[in-house]
Amino acid sequence: MSILLYVEGGGSKGKVNTDCRKAFQSFIKRAGVNQSVRVVACGSRGDAFNSFEREHRRGGQQAVLLIDADSPVTTQSPWQHIQSNHGWNRPRGTSDKQCHLMVQIMESWFLADVNALESFFGTGFRSQSLPRNPNIEDVLKEDVENGLKRASRDTGPGEYNKGKHSFNILAMLDPEKVKKASPHADRFIKSLSS
Repeated sequence: MSILLYVEGGGSKGKVNTDCRKAFQSFIKRAGVNQSVRVVACGSRGDAFNSFEREHRRGGQQAVLLIDADSPVTTQSPWQHIQSNHGWNRPRGTSDKQCHLMVQIMESWFLADVNALESFFGTGFRSQSLPRNPNIEDVLKEDVENGLKRASRDTGPGEYNKGKHSFNILAMLDPEKVKKASPHADRFIKSLSS
């Protein structure tokens, strides 16, 4: 049975949506996941949650949710984090294996692979402007975003822009580096693989 992965990101029916799907698909495949995973780019966090919930209620394929935590995660269960931060209740009959968080945001993963950022942005990229905390999940969302903008300001692709750059960078990341730096990313990949 294939897995339907509902991700926060993309959202428009155009190129950004396609880029989101392809980038996550590439990242998952390069991480060594041999399961059949179909990525559904949902746009907003709320749309991802609602789409996941509908699929779960329908009882079709195995549904999995992947969204930004948007803040430090201090709970054991991703569902507890979602409930306390967004007010969404865990859908009846779901398990913790069906809910995953990018901590604190997808761009936090970028901090694990500075080589990919340097390769993408090229000349003028200032890696010293990125947050230096090796515990990437502890770096606040605003610090990640501001660091990426400062580091990329004088590059050919220009200052970091989520819609314009994020999925191209995600597709270049080394999953092993991301898993090593982010326990939640490691949990996500292991869960898809099992």
